[in-house]
Amino acid sequence: MNYVEPIRDYNKLQDILEYLKHENKRNYIMFMIGCYTALRISDILRLKVKDVKNKKNITIREKKTGKQKIIPINNKLRKALDDYIKDKNDYEYLIKSREKENKAITRDTAYKILKDVGNKFGIENIGTHTLRKTFGYHFYMQTKNIVLLMEFFNHSDPSVTLRYIGINQEAVNKAVLNFDYK
Repeated sequence: MNYVEPIRDYNKLQDILEYLKHENKRNYIMFMIGCYTALRISDILRLKVKDVKNKKNITIREKKTGKQKIIPINNKLRKALDDYIKDKNDYEYLIKSREKENKAITRDTAYKILKDVGNKFGIENIGTHTLRKTFGYHFYMQTKNIVLLMEFFNHSDPSVTLRYIGINQEAVNKAVLNFDYK
């Protein structure tokens, strides 16, 4: 399995969102959902219009854990979703394949989309978990509440969450770069 990292640079994240918003609305909404809900890609791809239309929360049974999760839809995501679904039917998948009538894109396709975005914006170590980790990283940087984030991710220990969102690696990198023999 490849190691993927969050997108730490806020400005780069905003540039990516702006680019996707103009280039491909489907890919934009996939990226937005991932960055604003921290859902795994397998759960994002299962979402249908009816799961978000006129809803305050996304309620989902996680594919990986089998646990029910209720995630509030914040105003920024709500606006993007409303714009995206206005001409769609309730039964349609949100992240629909162009090749099949009403099928979601595959996990592989989602990975390729993210890899292409990563290449365009000079981001290495990008993958489907990047969106989830990006949420975690920026949530932690804003709140410094590792316990709440740990609970949100269902992690057993704060150290697991810090490693997961790349805080530990960032600290190690900074320490190594600043190291010098005195």
